[in-house]
Amino acid sequence: MARLFGTDGVRGIAGRELSCDMAYELGRAGATVLTRGMGRPRILIGRDTRISGHMLENALIAGICSVGGDAYRVGVIPTPGIAYLTRRYCCDAGVVISASHNPYEFNGIKFFNRDGFKLPDHVEDEIEALMGRPDRVACCCGSAVGMVHDMTSARQDYIEFLRTTVDPALDLTGIKVVLDCANGAASVIAPELYDQLGANVMSIFDHPNGLNINEGCGSTHMDTLARIVEALGADIGLAFDGDADRLLAVDHQGRMVDGDQIMMILADRLKAEGRLKQDTLVATVMSNLGLHQAARRAGITVETTQVGDRYVLETMLKKGYSLGGEQSGHIIFLEENTTGDGLLTSLHLLQAMAGSQKTLAQLAQVMTPLPQVLVNVPVTPQRRDTWQQDSRVTERIQALEQAYGDSGRVLVRPSGTEPLIRVMLEGEDQERICADAEALAACIRNEAEASVR
Repeated sequence: MARLFGTDGVRGIAGRELSCDMAYELGRAGATVLTRGMGRPRILIGRDTRISGHMLENALIAGICSVGGDAYRVGVIPTPGIAYLTRRYCCDAGVVISASHNPYEFNGIKFFNRDGFKLPDHVEDEIEALMGRPDRVACCCGSAVGMVHDMTSARQDYIEFLRTTVDPALDLTGIKVVLDCANGAASVIAPELYDQLGANVMSIFDHPNGLNINEGCGSTHMDTLARIVEALGADIGLAFDGDADRLLAVDHQGRMVDGDQIMMILADRLKAEGRLKQDTLVATVMSNLGLHQAARRAGITVETTQVGDRYVLETMLKKGYSLGGEQSGHIIFLEENTTGDGLLTSLHLLQAMAGSQKTLAQLAQVMTPLPQVLVNVPVTPQRRDTWQQDSRVTERIQALEQAYGDSGRVLVRPSGTEPLIRVMLEGEDQERICADAEALAACIRNEAEASVR
C-alpha cells in the first residue's frame, strides 16, 4: 500500500482522495502523536483560499477536539505564517490546509511540530499508523472535549514579525511594486505589508473566490505579471503561489528572475555582510548549472540535496547553514523562519535592491542561467515509482548523460506531489535540449503505456 504522506504532507483531490473522513482521522491521529504527554494540547490551524478549505478545516478540527485538543483557528494565512505563529503562540503543533501551487480542486494537510518544523518521515508514519484505529486513539467526552478559538490578531502578528526581519530603516517610498497574489493566501496580507512599508503597490489576482487560486496566475503563470510590470514602468513584480511559501520575481523590463537567481543574489549579499554561514548555499539537484558557476566565482559553496524543501531544510539543520532553497522560489532563511517564506524572501530582495541602489535586472546579472527545459509525463501512480526498472528508459538516460558530459545535465525524477515523471535537461544549445527532452519523455510515455496493455 502506498504511503499516505508525500513530500509535503497529505494531498489529493478534495472530497475524493482527501475526504472529510480522512481529515477527521488526520486530526485525531496527528493531535495524539504530536502532543503526547502534554496535557490539553493547543493546535494552530490555517488554510489557503480553496473552496474545500472550510470543509476540511471543520473535519480536521472535529478530529482534534475529539481527542481533547484545543483548536486555534487562524483562517486564511500563508503557510510560513503558521510555522512562525505556532512558536509565537506557544502551540504544541500547527496545521496548514493547502495544496500550494496546485489547482483549486486539490487540497492538502501539512503538519508542523511545536518548533515550526515540518515532520520527519518516522513521525508521519506514526500518525498514519494510528488513522482508522479507534482502539489506539482515545476519544474524549464531557469537559475533556476540545474547544475552538479564533485568533483574530494572527495576520497582523505575522506582518509584525516580517517587518523585524529587515532593516527598520527600510523605506520603500517611491518604489513601484506589482504583487501577483495568486488569488491565494497572500491576497490580503501582501498588499497590507507593502502598504505599511510605503511602497506604491498594485495588486493583481487578489480576489479569491475559492475556485481561482493559481488559475493563470501566481508563481506558476507569470506572463500577466510581466506584461503589467513592463507596461506600468514598475520597479519589480513579485509572484507568490497559493500558500505564499514561494516567491518568483520579474524585473522592470518584465524578465523573470527565478528562485536560483534570487538565491544567488541573496547569498552574494549575505556573504558580503558576513552573514552567510560557512559561505554555503543549499540547493536541490534541480538548480541550474549557472547557479553553481556563479557561486564558484563568488567563493560560495553549493551543497546539493534531492528535490524537496524538506531535504534542503534537513541539510541546513544538520550542518548549520543559514540559506537554502529551490529553483521554484521556495527559499529558507533558517535564522528567521523554519520553512520557505515568499513574503520574507520578497523583503530581503527589496532590501538588496535598496541597499545596493541597483535594479533587480542589475542584481540578477550575478548569475547567467544555462538553457533548461522541463517536460512532465503523466503516468499512473504505480508507474511513478517503477519507471527506473525499465531498461529502455534507463539506457536512453545513460546515453544522453554520456553525450552531454560536463556541458549539460539530465535529470529524471518522479514528482513528489502529482502522478508525473519530470524530465529535465540542461545545456548550452536550447534546440538540442528541447529535442532530447521531448524524445526522452516520449520514450517514458510509450513504455508506460506498454506496461498497462
